[in-house]
Amino acid sequence: MKKSQNKTHQKGELREPCKSELSSFVEENKCTVETYGGRVHVEWDPQSAVTPLGQLAFFIEFLKLGNLLEPWVEDFPLDYTSPNAPTKRDILGTLLLSVLAGHKRYAHVTSIRSDSVNPSLLGMLKIISEDSLRRALLAVDEEEGIAWVQKHLQKCYQPLLTIPWILDVDTTVKVLYGRQEGAVVGYNPKKPGRPSHTYHTFSMANLRLILDVEVQAGNEMSANYTSPDLWSLLSRIPKEQWPEFIRGDCGFGTDGVMKKAEARGVDYLFKLKQTKNVQRLILELMNRPLRKHSYSQFHVINCCN
Repeated sequence: MKKSQNKTHQKGELREPCKSELSSFVEENKCTVETYGGRVHVEWDPQSAVTPLGQLAFFIEFLKLGNLLEPWVEDFPLDYTSPNAPTKRDILGTLLLSVLAGHKRYAHVTSIRSDSVNPSLLGMLKIISEDSLRRALLAVDEEEGIAWVQKHLQKCYQPLLTIPWILDVDTTVKVLYGRQEGAVVGYNPKKPGRPSHTYHTFSMANLRLILDVEVQAGNEMSANYTSPDLWSLLSRIPKEQWPEFIRGDCGFGTDGVMKKAEARGVDYLFKLKQTKNVQRLILELMNRPLRKHSYSQFHVINCCN
């Protein structure tokens, strides 16, 4: 009986695919997309790693076919008179590419300045520097800039408001390091004594879609600072598309907020702090017969539990 010999040599190189195999592979892994730089043929290798901006061509096609980028650029409230100044498209395109790349600071823009492919797909001439981007945003009037952002943000979520939905109201503490405008020491359970910002956020429940965010100083996190932006958001939405009710924590279960909500005819569901008077009211309502309970009494009980 012959013993099997161990093969000490590795196998040779893999057989190169013939032209027909290569052509079929390319046909299955390529497509055509419409961009602001013209029609582009995209090819990809399913075995290769995915790059952060590898799918950007398809997102740009979505922006073009949905007519989302052009109105956003045209309405940008900035007018440069110098012929050497960057264009609106270059300013907003740089900001868009920086955000999609996950940047958190202006200095990070430098890492994408060598990109010569994606800017042309957006119809840009170039990616501007971080200093040019910062100066351009500082030159925008605050009120006009806020109105511009709110207008185009509402255009994105407006079709979803035709079905019943819930408006969530919440505040978040953002810890700050360094010197920034509005960096004030306030309520900060994780980093006591550290300056912070307060994000007053309005979102669509379940979908977690952000409708608006108001950034204020770290010591401005009570419901009194949230209410003006809350009612401003509802005033921009047609009344037939208002939420079924507004939902918030105990910070919004105050007499002032609830009175304003009732005056506007919008329902609400807020938690209440279980103070002595609230506990006394709960015991009083629980001891009464069930048939004497009104809707408002049940509403109070549900909010407290």
